[in-house]
Amino acid sequence: RKEYVDLYVNYKFNKSVQKPFEDFMQGFLRGCPARNWKMFFPEELQILLQGHTTFDWHLLEKNVIYRQYTKLDQTIRNFWTVFYKLPEEKKKMFLAFLSGSDRISGYGLECFRFWIADPQVENPDESLPRANTCHLILFLPR
Repeated sequence: RKEYVDLYVNYKFNKSVQKPFEDFMQGFLRGCPARNWKMFFPEELQILLQGHTTFDWHLLEKNVIYRQYTKLDQTIRNFWTVFYKLPEEKKKMFLAFLSGSDRISGYGLECFRFWIADPQVENPDESLPRANTCHLILFLPR
């Protein structure tokens, strides 16, 4: 019985996916030759391919560029007060709202810059925040 279970597990987890995995690997290596990846440790390669998943949120705040705002404006101070009270998952959801991804490229937050802009609408109380993900702009009504 043990031999049957071992053979079955080996089939399910190895042999049954061997051909699709080899096809994937061949295509992946065609676009990304292995010699280019050998210089990375596995953890570095994972960050390079998937991006960072943990963040120093204060660094995010430090890198913001303001349009029609200053960092001392009440709207901006309120925004950051609320942002820091959010649980980690909600902060990542904000990142996805802003950029289209809940991860940051391998360069990290040191190089991640975004803008907070006043959309200058007639009645800000009737407007919701919106984001331009291509240009990393958060339009935040006053």
